[in-house]
Amino acid sequence: MLRREIPHHEQAGRVIRLSRSLLAPAPLNGSEELTPLQPYQPWTEQMQPLCYWNDEPVALLVEPQAGSGWIDGRQWMSELSTAWFSLLSTALQVGAWLENHRFCGRCGAPATKLTAEFAMHCHACGHRNYPRISPCIITLVTSGEAMLLARSPRFPPGRYSTLAGFIEPGESAEEAVHREVFEEVGVHIDQLRYHQSQAWPFPHSLMFGYFAEATTRRIRIDGVEISDAAWFSPRQLPSLPPPYSISRELIETHLARWREE
Repeated sequence: MLRREIPHHEQAGRVIRLSRSLLAPAPLNGSEELTPLQPYQPWTEQMQPLCYWNDEPVALLVEPQAGSGWIDGRQWMSELSTAWFSLLSTALQVGAWLENHRFCGRCGAPATKLTAEFAMHCHACGHRNYPRISPCIITLVTSGEAMLLARSPRFPPGRYSTLAGFIEPGESAEEAVHREVFEEVGVHIDQLRYHQSQAWPFPHSLMFGYFAEATTRRIRIDGVEISDAAWFSPRQLPSLPPPYSISRELIETHLARWREE
């Protein structure tokens, strides 16, 4: 449904209006479904050509302030089908890049947006900046059927999720899995298995999802990034992450495997 081709030759099309992580819903006439795609319209110089969605050209308009009734990106993802995830995540990540890289990070001069690619060019020193993507690992640690899930202080009450963290400079994804799990909950692991990845546009992460089997079960939380952690049986689960997240995908994949056995 999403074609990753920048429609820089187009003069009009659909528009996504964005302010930070909030997107404007399109006007509804009562029979239409909720959508962030504004009606077909001429594009202005302030709009960033983004992609093609169902063969329609789409541009992004980053606005300084959200209007009344604008909806947070996470809520959009929970209310729309998973087919929309690629479009929403692309808009959110490109929007964050446009807002945060208006000036050259090397010399501080104003940067110029290029048309044929997502790039900001500095004519003063020649530095070129592309959208930032921050690689992360996210891991479901298991011990047989049991799952090690943890709480961040930022989570809604009662919610537990898988363990995650950023990959550090010079570190492989597998090394990051071992380090983050031990730092956050004090558990040693082996039998790492890569599952899948997911763009996570809050604001610009790329999550690499893994399964790992624990070799120790004693939990020692760090008390900073993790406020609580515990082993959970598939028959007694806490509140889980939203369905569109890779953390939920890891959990559901594990649960499905144990239901089959």
